[in-house]
Amino acid sequence: MSLDGRVVAFSELGRSDVPVVGGKNASLGELIRHLSPAGVRVPDGFATTADAYREFLRTDALGDRIAGHLARLPAGAALSEVGAAIRADILATPLPTSLRDEITQAYARLAHEAGRTDPDVAVRSSATAEDLPEASFAGQQETYLNVRGAEALLEACHRCYASLFTDRAIDYRERMRFDQLAVALSVGVQLMVRSDLGCSGVMFTLDTETGFPDVVVVDAAWGLGESVVSGQVDPDEYVVFKPLLKGPALNPAIRVALGGKHVKVVYAEDGLTRTVDTDPAERAARVLDDSDVRSLAEWAVAVERHYGTPMDLEWAKDGRIGEMFVVQARPETVESRRTSAVLRRYELTGTGECLATGAAVGEAVGAGPVCALATPVGLERFPTGSVLVTSVTDPDWEPLMKRATAIVTDHGGRTSHAAIVSRELGVPAVVGTGNATAVLADGHPVTVSCAEGSEGRVYAGLVGYEETDIDVTELPTTRTRVMLNLADPAAAFRWWRLPADGVGLARMEFMVAHQVKVHPMALVRPDRLSAKERHAVDELTEGYADRAEYFVDRLARGVATIAASRWPAPVILRTSDFKTNEYAKLVGGQPFEPAEANPMIGWRGASRYYSAGYRDGFALECRAIRRVREGFGLTNVVVMIPFCRTPAEADRVLEVMAQEGLRRGDNGLQVYVMAEIPSNIVLAREFAERFDGFSIGSNDLTQLTLGVDRDSEELAGLFDETDRAVTRSIETLISIAHDAGRPVGLCGQRPSDDPDFAAFLVKAGIDSISVAPDSFVPVKQHVAAAEQS
Repeated sequence: MSLDGRVVAFSELGRSDVPVVGGKNASLGELIRHLSPAGVRVPDGFATTADAYREFLRTDALGDRIAGHLARLPAGAALSEVGAAIRADILATPLPTSLRDEITQAYARLAHEAGRTDPDVAVRSSATAEDLPEASFAGQQETYLNVRGAEALLEACHRCYASLFTDRAIDYRERMRFDQLAVALSVGVQLMVRSDLGCSGVMFTLDTETGFPDVVVVDAAWGLGESVVSGQVDPDEYVVFKPLLKGPALNPAIRVALGGKHVKVVYAEDGLTRTVDTDPAERAARVLDDSDVRSLAEWAVAVERHYGTPMDLEWAKDGRIGEMFVVQARPETVESRRTSAVLRRYELTGTGECLATGAAVGEAVGAGPVCALATPVGLERFPTGSVLVTSVTDPDWEPLMKRATAIVTDHGGRTSHAAIVSRELGVPAVVGTGNATAVLADGHPVTVSCAEGSEGRVYAGLVGYEETDIDVTELPTTRTRVMLNLADPAAAFRWWRLPADGVGLARMEFMVAHQVKVHPMALVRPDRLSAKERHAVDELTEGYADRAEYFVDRLARGVATIAASRWPAPVILRTSDFKTNEYAKLVGGQPFEPAEANPMIGWRGASRYYSAGYRDGFALECRAIRRVREGFGLTNVVVMIPFCRTPAEADRVLEVMAQEGLRRGDNGLQVYVMAEIPSNIVLAREFAERFDGFSIGSNDLTQLTLGVDRDSEELAGLFDETDRAVTRSIETLISIAHDAGRPVGLCGQRPSDDPDFAAFLVKAGIDSISVAPDSFVPVKQHVAAAEQS
């Protein structure tokens, strides 16, 4: 075989041969020739050439007949009629004898080298467009799997040629104004991997949603890969952090999300394939273990390094021999093209009747029809791009929140669930309106504006607005570190382009509520649960022989995802800071939580960690943190203890942590304390002896300094973080902490809303300010201005 013939072996091809055999086949040759030494396994095969296709078009003037059919389109002929006629003509025209002979001979050689008679092969179409570099024909032509025998192979090749003229392909070339006959087709023939008995999927060398470049995302499902590529199945997803691949003892799989996997594609008894249901055990099980995930990710990184660009690969695992293979590879063409770090700012250009007001979350504008709901519904009942209007949200609402163009609630403030989640999703929200569900009519269009300051407004109709892009690479540098507040691991990669100095507050309790959902004590003391509660716990922990491992595994991977998003910058992880009424809402939480008159200043934070009622639960938190730092190797995680009332309490907590393998100073472990109680200020020197840094929680510090319930609407006018009693406490803490060589940060919302407060913090000498991601740009600008003045 040679490049001048009608058929070429993969081993003779390289990526420069796209005009000869198309992108798929050229890439397979490139992998076999250059990546095999790196251990990347690729099934062998061969490809027909573009010249072979052109020779076929000359048979019985087939090309002229195709041109005649296409000429009817401008005259008004139906696309379906023209496409059917062309395909019928192609299938009625015999393949040239010389081409049939060369395909048959190549198949025989492939069988001999594989040591098998009539081996099963995959037959894939690969379009070539030598003079049309802007063309993209992915997914427009046919693929046939489990093809056996020379005659079946020739028929599949013939059908691939016909698929160059599917209605979709014809329409695409017409719209793109490509010469229909300038595109040729190569057919790739590749030994099948028996993934019908194993598993298969796709992987990308970046996060396809955000463009975050430091991960490999692996999707996996049972059976042949057709189900994943076509979107038939909800696959498992494994996210591997590339830097961790350098440590052989580390586990780089920082996220594991099991998909439904309700069907799989397998061999059909009479040839080709069929789709069947998976059994319950397959649906509940992981498709890949951590070792397989690591191996695939290492291959993906090797391929990416060779090509010098992010890659999109298909892989398969043979269920007979247990070995994995790469079966396709192509450059990723969407997120990898985004080179600038651009954020969008909004400004209204029109006016309208204001229907409701509340606290603005974010600085964006969203518009669409109202979808008013009392309870969460299935995704199919919530149109993407609607404005979600409801009384209040909790984690059950998050799938809908991700599809909303804006969110409006009756209740809640800037620290409510709706506010925190919408900030991380980048979705504008107006919370605490008091009357949204009463005044916003279902189905009516509204505009939700959070671009007019701290008050958010909901306008009737579609009000005009302008969008302005800001390149964050042009933001000023500052002495004061500006960091991010994050809680949702699923949203962490969204903000990787921000030049933040790390994460100043990662909220563990939100990860417990969203990713774990079970009260940790319910996992270690199931004997105290009712039958109904135990059933709910069993459902959530299915697949884990050890219920405690469920908590540790899910929490650790959530924390690891956030830590990876900013590596190697510090990520300050606050241990759980639920109040008792919030803990009780977790699955199995009721038996372990007392009813308190004032949970805000009750059994929360540090006081729980050494108590008999939660000590074993805190041990699970510590195990998760150890796994992140030691198992995953993400030593940028700093632990922060909330609501620590006295130095003696600090000693008890640090002792418990040490007993659980988290000893301050070991392996570089730093432990911070939240400064949110007046005693943290009054006894700052004593706390500085026990902790490596302070982070001011301005909401709690304000309410406890002024004696104002931050959730009280009646006292809202008295809740003021700029009150002199509060600001003097902040100045005092910074001075004492700096004398002791301890840094001080602040992770409240106020700097985002108030440039003057940000300026005060800079003047006071604050080391860092941590804000919601959508507030990062203005806060960075405010801090730079304050430092210059």
